[in-house]
Amino acid sequence: MVATLGNNAEFAEVDINNAKSLESALTDVDLVVHAAGPFQQTENCTVLEAAIRAKTAYLDVCDDTSYALRAKSFMNEALAAKVPAITTGGIYPGVSNLMAAELVRVAKSENKGEPERLRFYYYTAGTGGAGPTILATSFLLLGEEVTAYNKGEKIKLRPYSGMLNIDFGKGIGKKDVYLLNLPEVTSAHEVLGVPTVSARFGTAPFIWNWAMDAMTRFLPSEVLRDRSKVQEMVRLFDPVVRVIDGYAGERVSLRVDLECSGGRQTIGVFSHKSLSM
Repeated sequence: MVATLGNNAEFAEVDINNAKSLESALTDVDLVVHAAGPFQQTENCTVLEAAIRAKTAYLDVCDDTSYALRAKSFMNEALAAKVPAITTGGIYPGVSNLMAAELVRVAKSENKGEPERLRFYYYTAGTGGAGPTILATSFLLLGEEVTAYNKGEKIKLRPYSGMLNIDFGKGIGKKDVYLLNLPEVTSAHEVLGVPTVSARFGTAPFIWNWAMDAMTRFLPSEVLRDRSKVQEMVRLFDPVVRVIDGYAGERVSLRVDLECSGGRQTIGVFSHKSLSM
């Protein structure tokens, strides 16, 4: 990456759990993009805090509900330091949140009924070329009870349950997707005011969906929520995953469905040949 960026770039190794190391690295930097996941089961927002102290603009690609809420709790500190700070800015929930917001905006502007139900569907072939990090993220999410909303009521569901077969359109086709605990569910409910919201994710080949479902059924949630144990599992599975990724490809697709009162239904779909790109 340094070679690609040229003379304006240099490599520096930083321990994101070391405040002094972070602040030193962020001195005289215009923007920090925090992509050092997985964000699940991370107790502190050390990079965000260091960015605020260094007065460096901040963006992360967080995909974890707890971390996103923790990051948002630093709003007043960021405002006081006049530091722009954005959390959950990756492809999902970043792009998918924008898709949902646009669907709701159009529905309201055309006065075609009130938004009643919003559903997020995601598909990634294998690990999408993202490797061990997305594998660890997936395993950690299997240990989290799913939050969804039904007619304004918060409900809890088993992870990787509620399978649906969803059509992602040309180039992807129909794929099975399963419930996961993702941050856009809560934000869409609270910010966009949609009473019923859920999010589902699926991968391919089918054996990975089967394996993920089996893990939620037979492994204690305490194991799946333990970062060190999950990293051990990732090291075990990673060679096999990389081989299968070579056949599965890296295709990714997001689909957002909005239902309004009066029967109006709108769908937004975004697909790309490579998640890593």
